[in-house]
Amino acid sequence: MRQRLLVPILLASAALCLPGLAACSDESSAPGQTSHAAETAGRSASADTGVEEEGNPSETASAKADEAVLKGKVIAIDPGHNGGNAQHPEEINRQVPDGRGGTKACNTTGTSTNSDYPEADFTWAVAQKLNTSLTDAGAEVVLSRKDNEGVGPCVDERGTFADDADLLVSIHANGSESSSVKGFHIIAADPGEDEKTEKASVDLAKSVGSSMGEEFTPNSAYGKDAISRRPDLAGLNNASVPAVIVECGEMRNPSEAKIMESKSGQRKYADALFDGIVDWF
Repeated sequence: MRQRLLVPILLASAALCLPGLAACSDESSAPGQTSHAAETAGRSASADTGVEEEGNPSETASAKADEAVLKGKVIAIDPGHNGGNAQHPEEINRQVPDGRGGTKACNTTGTSTNSDYPEADFTWAVAQKLNTSLTDAGAEVVLSRKDNEGVGPCVDERGTFADDADLLVSIHANGSESSSVKGFHIIAADPGEDEKTEKASVDLAKSVGSSMGEEFTPNSAYGKDAISRRPDLAGLNNASVPAVIVECGEMRNPSEAKIMESKSGQRKYADALFDGIVDWF
């Protein structure tokens, strides 16, 4: 399916703090699923022989069900930060509307693992895998950025680029100072003027959190559901559709960093996000 890339020219955001945690979303500083790429194909090619094998009938049925749910849907995916942000501090520090009457910095560089694997690389890798699964299942995907070499876009545009989509998922990873902090959490906007959209965003957060919880550890600092409500994140505040930021895990936690740096781990994150999106619909 044709993919439509809406890539505003700009940049990326500022860091805010929750007590005891350092953030990694563009703006925030704070505390065995089946591969759907294989499912949607219905067949899998053997990695060793290159011979096509018939897909499991239950996987084929699941793929058809996913296609029935997603066909015609428009999904906005925002891979957090960008690979060129660090080289352009004057651009990413520029003030932009925060969606609640104030301003904040355009973006940040994001965090990294202790081996210097950048958050921007991780979010881009997961977004590409999720993009493939969604388009294979019949959805149209809109990406906030076209590659991992640019700057931005700014956090306000990371919300408004999704105006014509059915939902927005922004992919991130957290960077708490302590390496003992572990687990994912999901952020939805705190109540503002659009209560209907914000309720749908919380429902999306619950759906994604449920699917993430089947494979990964929820961060208990954010409660049983690992959901945080915040009024200060411009990407969420500027979104006109149900939107969540998913902090997939802690990049400075050695065990989670190992998963994030691996292609198999990135696939698991993408599959969990895919399942959460399908379940929400």
